[in-house]
Amino acid sequence: MKIKEYIIFDLDGTLSDPGEGIVGSLAHALKQFGIEASPEILKKFIGPPLVDSFQTYFGFDEEKTAEAIRLYRAHFHGDGLFKNEIYPGIPELLEDLTKAGKTLAVATTKPEVYAWQILEYFDIDKFFKRELVTGSYLDGRRTNKAELIGAVLEQLDDEPQKMVMIGDRKFDIIGAKSNGIDSIGVTYGYGEREELEAYEPTAIVDSVAELRTLLLGS
Repeated sequence: MKIKEYIIFDLDGTLSDPGEGIVGSLAHALKQFGIEASPEILKKFIGPPLVDSFQTYFGFDEEKTAEAIRLYRAHFHGDGLFKNEIYPGIPELLEDLTKAGKTLAVATTKPEVYAWQILEYFDIDKFFKRELVTGSYLDGRRTNKAELIGAVLEQLDDEPQKMVMIGDRKFDIIGAKSNGIDSIGVTYGYGEREELEAYEPTAIVDSVAELRTLLLGS
């Protein structure tokens, strides 16, 4: 893969590990429906749109899904947002990419307001222009990864071959392909290598160190 000028990152499972906060908030929401789910199932929620996951794993209808998301977000906003850890080496990578003249962006299914708060919390917001951090809306719109990546590309307004999407789930790879850009799958997040390989990203890396080499050539 050629060195890229525009680097688009997924957030959850790529820049940071939000597992504790998300799983705890999901467990809280499901408990209101009398459901106790294993952490292994709840970790599968990290990455895809919440609507899809509640329907896929628990068979919720539209009304029940909306209520579950409301309960989840109320708990997440109050207790789970900052139960989150940045992956070791990410701040240094972002700093070095910026020094190398790269333009950095985020495309995440997490609500945009939460995404920006998390970047601020980890003091990595300084590496991103606010208009290049794109997430879903709190009313449930814009949760499709292809749409989110497309919104970033509109802001960048340059040649697709200069851009790459980095993420840990198949949705990141699918979204990148839908927009005609290269993709890098990372296995240190929540997607398994088999999942990523099935959608044929441009490259797969197993660590932040490998990602650095691919993006910077060193």
